[in-house]
Amino acid sequence: MSLPRFSRPLSLALIAALPGLPALAQSVAPGATIQLGTIHLDADNPVKLRFGATAGGVALIDRSDTPGDKAAPTLSEALSGTPGVVVQEFFGGNDQPRIQIRGSGQQQNPAERGLLVLMDGMPVNRADGSYVVGLALPGQAESIEIFRGASANRLGATVLGGALNFASPSGASAPGLRLSVGGGSFGRGDLAASYGIDGEAADTLLRFEHSEAEGYRDYNGSRRTSVGGNVTFATGAATTRLFFSHTDLSFDVAGPLTWDAMLNNPTSHHAGPVPVGGVPTQPGPNVLRDLPHRDTVQTLAGLRTTWENGAQVWDLGLSLSRTDDSFTFPVSGAVRATDGNDATLTARYALQGTGDLPLFEAGLSWSFGEADRDWNHNLRGNPGPAFGRNRLKAETLSLYAGANVEIGGFTLSPAVAFIHAERRNNDLWTGATRPTLTFTPAGPVIGSAPFTATDYDRSWSGFAPSLALSWQPAADQFAWISLSKSYEPPTHDDLIGAIGGTPNSGPTGLATPDLEAQSAVTLEAGWRGTRGALTWDVTAYHSRLKNELLSLRDSSGVQLAAVNAGRTVHSGLELGLSGELSETLSARLAWTWQDFRFDNDPLRGDNKLAGAPENVITLALAWQATEALSLNGKLHWVPGRTPVDNMNTLFNDSYALVDVGAEYAVSETAVVFARVSNLFDERYASSTLVLDQARPDQAAFIPGTGRAFYLGARLNF
Repeated sequence: MSLPRFSRPLSLALIAALPGLPALAQSVAPGATIQLGTIHLDADNPVKLRFGATAGGVALIDRSDTPGDKAAPTLSEALSGTPGVVVQEFFGGNDQPRIQIRGSGQQQNPAERGLLVLMDGMPVNRADGSYVVGLALPGQAESIEIFRGASANRLGATVLGGALNFASPSGASAPGLRLSVGGGSFGRGDLAASYGIDGEAADTLLRFEHSEAEGYRDYNGSRRTSVGGNVTFATGAATTRLFFSHTDLSFDVAGPLTWDAMLNNPTSHHAGPVPVGGVPTQPGPNVLRDLPHRDTVQTLAGLRTTWENGAQVWDLGLSLSRTDDSFTFPVSGAVRATDGNDATLTARYALQGTGDLPLFEAGLSWSFGEADRDWNHNLRGNPGPAFGRNRLKAETLSLYAGANVEIGGFTLSPAVAFIHAERRNNDLWTGATRPTLTFTPAGPVIGSAPFTATDYDRSWSGFAPSLALSWQPAADQFAWISLSKSYEPPTHDDLIGAIGGTPNSGPTGLATPDLEAQSAVTLEAGWRGTRGALTWDVTAYHSRLKNELLSLRDSSGVQLAAVNAGRTVHSGLELGLSGELSETLSARLAWTWQDFRFDNDPLRGDNKLAGAPENVITLALAWQATEALSLNGKLHWVPGRTPVDNMNTLFNDSYALVDVGAEYAVSETAVVFARVSNLFDERYASSTLVLDQARPDQAAFIPGTGRAFYLGARLNF
C-alpha cells in the first residue's frame, strides 16, 4: 500500500493537569448534563468539582482553548504525560498504538480489548467489547475524560482498565471557522478545520480532519480522514445533542526487527527466517512479501438527551455504528475482514444531593451487534484463497447502581454492577476441507486441510461490586480508599483465531478456545490536592486477577486465539505533579510504576507479564518567554528493561527521548509553532511483540521514530 505525500499540518493541543478543567457538553462525569451556550471555567464548575470528588482514578485533559504542537495529534501524542495511561507507539503516524491502563489488554498489539472508548458518551467499541484504537480522534476532542479502574463501572465498563471519553466541542464552545495546518519529517501532513454556529435555538458544529505520513521506515505509510459534527438544542427542560462521525483509517504494518537490525538499520524490514545449515534462525515475518496492512472505516451516529427535574437528572443515549475492518496479517495470520453493525442504548439516572456527587445514581448500557468475518490467505498482500467465513453475534448488558452517602466528615460510596454477555458464532464454511497456502522457492502452493466446524454459543454473567470511603483532610485536598471487583467477558477476537501458520505458510484452521471471563479484585487508595503552587494526584492499586485473558503469538508475531492465565497480580502507582516554578515557568511530572506478574504459575513461576514497562516517566516544562512567545520541552523516559516474553528470556532496553517546541502568536487570530521530536535521534524500540516464549534472535522489536521536525499554524476567524 503506497500513500501519497501530503505536506501541510498543525496545532491544537496541550495537555493540562487535573485542576484546570472545563465543563463539558458531552461529559460522562457523575450527574453531568448537556449544556447549551459557552461555559466558563471557574472554581464552581460542576464537572470540575465532580471529578475532584470522585473516589477513584480519574483525570481530565483540557483541549478546548489551550495551544498545541500538532494539527491532528495521534493518541500517543495526546495522552503523553497522563499518569496511569501507558501508550506505546507501534509504527508511528495514525496507527494502532498499544494503550493500556493497569495492564488491561496489554498483551494485544494492536490493542483491541480492555478499555471502553467513548465518543460524546457513546461507545466506539463494538458490542463484544473490541475496538480499533486508531478510530479515536483526540485532535477533534474538546476534552478527554479518563476513568481508571472501578471509576468506569458506572459507564458499563467493568473492565480492569476503565474508560476514555472523547468529548466534542459544540457550536457554542467553538464558534466560527478554526483552521489548523502543519507538516514535517517523514512526509507527515495534517489539516484540521471546524465551523461552529452558536444560534438562538440551536448550535451546530461541523469538523474535518485529515492526517497522513510516509513514515520513518520505507513501508510505513498511514492515512486517516474524518468528518463529523453535532447539533445541540433545548426543548423545555430537556437538552439534546445529535452527532455523527465518519472515519477512514489505513496504515502499513512495517513489522518487527531483530535487536541487531533495530540498532543498526531501524528503517529496514524483516525478510523472514534466515536458514543456517538447514535450520531457520531469526524468526519473524517477511514484510515486503506479505505487505501487512489494515484498512478500517467506521460510521457512528447517535443522540443523547438529558433533562433535569429538580434534583433529578435523566440521561438517555442511542448510537448506531457500521464498521468495516480489513486486517491483512503476515501470511501465518491471513487476511481477516470483519464487516458489521452495532447498536447501543444507554440510560442513566442521578438524584442530586447536597454534595458535588449524586446521592444516588443508576445506569444501563445494552449493546448488540452482528458481523460477517471472512478469512482469506495472504497472497502477497492481497486476499488469496478463502478458508473460512463466520457470522458473529454479540450482546452485552450492564446494569449499575451506586450511592454517595455523607457520614460525618466522610463519604461512603457503595455500588454494584451486573454484566451479562453473549457471544455466538455460526460457521458458514461449506467445504469438506479448508485450502492451505505455502510459499516455496518455486512460488506459492495451494493444499488442503481437514475442516472442523467453529460454531459456538457462549454466555457469561457476573457482578462487579465496589465500596469506597473518601474524605477531605483539608479544604483543598481529597483522599479515598476503595475495594472493587472487575468482570470482563472475552471478545470474538479472543474466541476465534487462525492457527497452524508459519512465516512461510498460511493457517491450517481456526481455533475456538473455551474461555472464562477475566475477573479481578482491586484495592486502591488515592490523594489529590493543592498546596500553594504545587498540585498533586497520586493513586496506588493492587489487583489480584483470575483467568486473565492473554494473547499468544506465533513466530511471525501474529496473534493467535487467547488463553486464560491462572492467577496473576497487577500492582501500580500513578503520580501526577504540576506547579508554577516562577511567574513564567511551569512544570508537570507524570510517573507510572507498574508491576504485573504471574502468581506461582506452574511453568512461569512469578515471572513478569510480557509487554509492560515497569516505569514510564514524563517531565514537561513550559516557559512564557514573552507575551507572544512560549517555549516548551519534554523528557519521556522509560528506565529499566521490559520483558518481551512471559518466560522473561528477552528484554527491551530502556530509553529516554527529548522533545522541544516553540509557539508564537502572530496576532489574536493566528499562531505559528514548531517542534523537534526525539531531539538527539535516539535509536530505541518504542514497542515490542508480546510473546510467551521468545528466541534471542527473534524479530520482536518495533523501532521508534527518529528525529523529526514539525511546523504549523492555527487560525481562528
